[in-house]
Amino acid sequence: MENTLNTTSTVRSAGRTKFIVGGLLIVAAVIYLIVSSTQANAQYFLTVDELQAKGSSVSGRDLRISGAVIGDSIQYDASTLTLTFTVAHVPGDNKEIEAQGGLAQVLHEAVTDPTRNRLQVVYNGVMPDLLRNEAQAIMTGRIGEDGRFYADELLLKCPTKYEEAVPEQSG
Repeated sequence: MENTLNTTSTVRSAGRTKFIVGGLLIVAAVIYLIVSSTQANAQYFLTVDELQAKGSSVSGRDLRISGAVIGDSIQYDASTLTLTFTVAHVPGDNKEIEAQGGLAQVLHEAVTDPTRNRLQVVYNGVMPDLLRNEAQAIMTGRIGEDGRFYADELLLKCPTKYEEAVPEQSG
């Protein structure tokens, strides 16, 4: 009788061990998948100044860059859907932007200041309607060996458009 009790408790403890090991393997696999997908999709958000300061250390990485569009630099080839333009450095910190008079003021100063760092952008796709002078461009892509930024995604903010839409407050 004692022998069957030992065998039963041994089988139970072996079952528990297998359950615990299996559970730990599943948890480890889930953690590995989360970490690997996060690293694969990681994008570094940089200003034009930060990008130029980092130089070749960001080569080959997915990046997200923000800058003020310089209207005179916009060129679009409708036959190849190739859009090129230049952006000027704008601060990446919202508090700094507010301290300098808001986004519209910061974008205006960036475009009109010839001493600001600039970056040429190449984008293949339909030209967005909001692409104009002093728009804020937020681009996702990679820096090329030629020093130009090749954008896969292009998002634009045009603060003057939204300022005009703000209703007057009666007081």
